[in-house]
Amino acid sequence: MTRIPAAAAGATAVAALLTLSGLLSACGSASPSASPTVTVTVTAPASSPSASPPAQPTPTPTPGSPPACSTTALSATLGQAGGAAGSTYYPIEFTNTSGSACTLYGYPGVSFVTASGGQVGAAATENPVYPRSLVTLAPGATVHAELQVATAANYPSSECNPVAVHRIRVYPPGQTSALFVALTTTACANPAVPLLSVQTVQPGSGNP
Repeated sequence: MTRIPAAAAGATAVAALLTLSGLLSACGSASPSASPTVTVTVTAPASSPSASPPAQPTPTPTPGSPPACSTTALSATLGQAGGAAGSTYYPIEFTNTSGSACTLYGYPGVSFVTASGGQVGAAATENPVYPRSLVTLAPGATVHAELQVATAANYPSSECNPVAVHRIRVYPPGQTSALFVALTTTACANPAVPLLSVQTVQPGSGNP
């Protein structure tokens, strides 16, 4: 048997230990493979577009029903005035001056005007206290729509821009030609200060 010198055996053992240590160090330094990252994007559901306002209702024609009253078939006057809470109320009275029955439905268009017919301030807003209904006027019959006229002095002069007016312009419902009715009062030239409000056409003259 060949005897290995003690010094050589010690050197071999040290080398083996160094090799084993290196292998263990290499294994410890190896990091596990990273798990893949998953990104989840959460989005809010798209909001529905705002519903468009409902179309203005129109009367349903019935066979043989009278036609709509044209402006030329009507006259307009203001009935007896009444006052309450800083406003004056007038029934706008429409009379069928033609020889045939006709109908009115909904709101008249109303505004203050100058002597030359130019509009002063804002047109009347629609007061929905009464629903629209089809009203038939026999020849010579009268119906009405209540008009509220707020007092211009309710507003600061700098805001109202007061101006004297002497008549109103009235478009019968569904018509593009106007009637003019005398009404002397003070209006607000500023269209941001509405003084007029009108109701739907109702049967009768509107006066007690």
